[in-house]
Amino acid sequence: MRFRTAVLILAISVLGAAHLKATVLPDACGDDKVKFEVTTQKAQGPLPAVDEGMAQVVFIETSPHSVFIKSTIRFGMDGKWIGANRVNSYFVLSVTPGEHHLCVNWQSSIKVAKKAVGMAAFTAEAGKVYYYEARIIEGTAPPTAVGGGAPGQPPPTIIGGGTPAQFIFGALSEDEGKYRIKISEVSTSKPKI
Repeated sequence: MRFRTAVLILAISVLGAAHLKATVLPDACGDDKVKFEVTTQKAQGPLPAVDEGMAQVVFIETSPHSVFIKSTIRFGMDGKWIGANRVNSYFVLSVTPGEHHLCVNWQSSIKVAKKAVGMAAFTAEAGKVYYYEARIIEGTAPPTAVGGGAPGQPPPTIIGGGTPAQFIFGALSEDEGKYRIKISEVSTSKPKI
């Protein structure tokens, strides 16, 4: 009987400790257990027209052409993961007008990478297009110039400073957003089952 009690106590403490070590993500993100499979293909021209009464958000990942970084970045909005990009790609989402909260996170099994999270909030207006970029940077030192940024938006945020790779997440101007999609592939993602 003592052995069973000891095993039960040990099991409860192990499960409790595993729960405490889980990655805690902001409310704008989705469940950390959700992972995506991502495929990319050449873009087929300009973005589709904005749906009547809706806004569009373009989620862009820009990565260096490195053998070492083939990252998958997942994007969340208002508490749900909405898709992912892999290596210089983008996807487009129609959203209702109003306030939205964004989250970006490395999809990784490496703890330090999983903790790299970026956030932003914006108020969508019908008929408008918004561009958000997660730009991967190699090396541990912050970049000398962040660049970009949409007028009226906070500057991009450096995420994961001090790690072998980090990323910058923030809004882009319309001109920079259009350029980024012109040189990127379109991604399609689906949750892994």
